[in-house]
Amino acid sequence: MKFRLPGAISILFGAGLLSCVSALAGPVVCTTSFEAPSAANTEIKSTAVEVTRCGLVQTTNDLIEQRFFSYSSPYARGIDITHQITDILGISMGGGDGTKVMGFGFPDQTIVWDGSAVENTTKALMQEQSNPIPLRVRDLPSSMGK
Repeated sequence: MKFRLPGAISILFGAGLLSCVSALAGPVVCTTSFEAPSAANTEIKSTAVEVTRCGLVQTTNDLIEQRFFSYSSPYARGIDITHQITDILGISMGGGDGTKVMGFGFPDQTIVWDGSAVENTTKALMQEQSNPIPLRVRDLPSSMGK
């Protein structure tokens, strides 16, 4: 999702310099809870305070893609002259932008490292989705005979 700053704000910040600024927004989860009022405010007797906290959420697709390119460069970034030289020398350049030195390893080794990172992430995601202790409840009585 992209959004632009309103024209009035961009005029305030200097002749429309910020009018072309855009930002990307990712998934956000917000939770609302009722909490006790702060102890520092003893003069005003108040009831519970509604507090909303929001945090960014990383989607599973983004997480897997990030892990897939942990040790090797994503897509076309891995074939520039810098990566051709580092590949010959056995220096792994990886990360999201392909500019971080990740260690010593030829391209075939970085594929193994990326595969291990994806495997570990998949195992963690599977454990997160399945409960180790099954939920056991009594069966409900049948209403068919009544």
